[in-house]
Amino acid sequence: MTQHLYIDVIVPLPLSGVFTYKIPDLLADRVIVGSRVIVQFGKKKFYTAIVHQIYQSDEEKTGIKEIISVLDTHPIVLPEQLRFWEWIASYYMCTLGEIYKAALPSALKLESETLVFLDASFEAKEPFTANETKVFDVLSDSKPLRIAEIEKLTGISNVIPYIKALTDKGAAYLNENIQNRYSAKTETSIRLSKNYSEIELSSILENLKRAKKQEQALLLFLELKNKSGDLDEFFIRKKQLFEQCGISPSVLDALIERGILESFQNEIGRFDYGDANLLSSNALNLFQEKAYDEIYAHFKEKQVVLLHGVTSSGKTEIYIQLIKDAIEKGERVLYLLPEIALTTQITERLKSVFGNKLLVYHSRFNDNERAETWQSLLQKDECQVVLGARSSVFLPFRDLGLVIVDEEHEASYKQQDPAPRYNARNAAIVLAGIYGAKTLLGTATPAIETYYNALSGRYGLVTLSKRHSEIELPEIVPINTKDLRKRKQMKSILSPPLVEEMKNALGRNEQVILFQNRRGFAPLLECKTCSWTPKCLHCDVTLTFHKGQRVMVCHYCGAVYSIPTKCPECKTPTLEVQGYGTERIEELVNEAVPEANVVRMDLDTTRSKRSYERIIADFEVNKTNVLVGTQMVSKGLDFDNVSVVGILNADSMLNYPDFRAHERAFQLMMQVSGRAGRRQKRGLVLLQTAHPGHPIISYIRNNDYISFYETQINERQLFRYPPFYRLIEIVIRGREEQSTEGFALEFAQVLRQTFQERVLGPVKPGISRVQSLYIRKIVLKIENQASPQKIRELIEFYQKQVMMNSKFKSVLLHYDVDPM
Repeated sequence: MTQHLYIDVIVPLPLSGVFTYKIPDLLADRVIVGSRVIVQFGKKKFYTAIVHQIYQSDEEKTGIKEIISVLDTHPIVLPEQLRFWEWIASYYMCTLGEIYKAALPSALKLESETLVFLDASFEAKEPFTANETKVFDVLSDSKPLRIAEIEKLTGISNVIPYIKALTDKGAAYLNENIQNRYSAKTETSIRLSKNYSEIELSSILENLKRAKKQEQALLLFLELKNKSGDLDEFFIRKKQLFEQCGISPSVLDALIERGILESFQNEIGRFDYGDANLLSSNALNLFQEKAYDEIYAHFKEKQVVLLHGVTSSGKTEIYIQLIKDAIEKGERVLYLLPEIALTTQITERLKSVFGNKLLVYHSRFNDNERAETWQSLLQKDECQVVLGARSSVFLPFRDLGLVIVDEEHEASYKQQDPAPRYNARNAAIVLAGIYGAKTLLGTATPAIETYYNALSGRYGLVTLSKRHSEIELPEIVPINTKDLRKRKQMKSILSPPLVEEMKNALGRNEQVILFQNRRGFAPLLECKTCSWTPKCLHCDVTLTFHKGQRVMVCHYCGAVYSIPTKCPECKTPTLEVQGYGTERIEELVNEAVPEANVVRMDLDTTRSKRSYERIIADFEVNKTNVLVGTQMVSKGLDFDNVSVVGILNADSMLNYPDFRAHERAFQLMMQVSGRAGRRQKRGLVLLQTAHPGHPIISYIRNNDYISFYETQINERQLFRYPPFYRLIEIVIRGREEQSTEGFALEFAQVLRQTFQERVLGPVKPGISRVQSLYIRKIVLKIENQASPQKIRELIEFYQKQVMMNSKFKSVLLHYDVDPM
């Protein structure tokens, strides 16, 4: 009986499930699970699909298309990754296609029309049909063509089956360079044109007697070749030949023209961190050594351990020792950081220890750089440590033995848009479990859920309560802004005590960090006469004033507007800025402290690839001495000379309408405070607030995480929030407010048939329209012991039920599991 081969594939589209294709006999022995294949999806589109499953069937399935071609001889997505994708799709209620789209670098996937090439070496062994001949002829007469171009030239409405037939017969092919879009980096190198014998070289040198410069250049080259010990495969970079050996371009060109030397393009890596000095890691002190031993003791019984270490306690040194241990055992390590800015300093530290065993991966790298990292992990054994932001969890790891999640409390680990809306910390724990690896979570301010898991015994708990070198924790002094304003002593957001301490610090040649969690010049522009404020045309938000660019910007959709000279409502020129963003604070510091050399670190100043490195490098060498920034400055940056930290508006964080507001405020203020006094001197933190008696301020002043945690955990239990309940946020969006509201009401109603009081809403959020789409939200509070799979099935059942109503066909819906 004939066996028919089929595969299920994942395509990079937001569609549920996998899609079935037939494997033609010619490709039967080339298809493997995890490899990429080209498939036709729709009428004229080709996509790079990932093989999810291969199976045989006795019966031939009707209406199933064949795959076009196979791209890989080895899996590009490993079996462990596919299991990981399946877990993310199930838990975070998204599709495998959305995960594939997010996981693979763009250079490794094709999502558009491709080019068809004629194979010049083709020799016909079987006849073409009439339509195949038409396609072959137009390819013969022209350059490589797109599908639509072939259809236009041949007059065939659907040309893909005939292209497929020609590729099966070897007459045509799809350009694999276009499919991969990944090009290796190369540099021009020089080598001997062949392996000459001693007699041949003597003869060549004799012939060069009259061309002394060429003779000397060749002798220099041969000397380098002999020194290298690689007598057969020796080559040298062309640039190096010019710089180190003093050979001129004209002399080299002459030797190449004579056919003695030849130039070629040598493939090189984009990341070269040099040779590592494995002795450059610092010895652990007694407290670190104790924590290190306790981590291993917990790892004997637990898969996950929380390292709760105060700021500047030397957690990084412990991580480095654990990484060295893993490498010695032949294991690989994933080291996660929440913010790209952090990778700048940590990369330098890890490069000095691990050299080219280190790979760095984040979204600021270009497509080819990310693709090279992906391929290196698959193919090179020397790549053993990956340092990266949240998307690093999708990389193809072999022999993963340890996952480190630094600053595990950070909300930046949660992907917001687009799907998959995963939390990289939680996903990393699951990823480690799939590989049988251990996970270490590190932070000075643990997430409430994480600390609860540690206290309840699910995670191991190790505490590091002493700062490195016995440095004292900073002194935290609240500044009562309400009282200062009442006494008319505070003319701007910079209080007199803060300005005085900044001047004192700069007078001692020390540095200052100012934290304000709002970018731009001012949050809004307001008319003094009629109180008009400019709003985005596409979103229900006020526009942020950016003085440097002379524009107003919507921070939700990115729309840019010009600044009006007068109020469009009352026609008076009485527009004034209200509030303070980082840009305005930078200006105020320059006015109040003229001796300051201010630099700003926020989303606006860090858009370019190397901007983080430049800002941090300048601050490290004291080229700039006041750093003004958003929450970027709070995350693990280590500066030796910072003595004063100013938290400019604590109240804006404390008063945010969210059950995590106090947790985030505590974490942010504790973390930014930790930037002060990190070497041999106690730092000073000035915390500006109108409510100095607020309990959270008290916990921060006393560095009292335990009391803070106990208050929060009791509230969470009372009001049914995590870690006692799981939250699922259902976000409904639509261009028409009426249909969006109607869908939300109906969906909430049917959900209550099963989930009853666990359904909250629908509600109109504070920002109820973004990018011209109206928004409604429904929240489900689900007991932890409930099956996530069962919950998902019920929700999707009710969703399909409501979606059957044609008036809701334009409504968009997504799920945010464990929202932050």
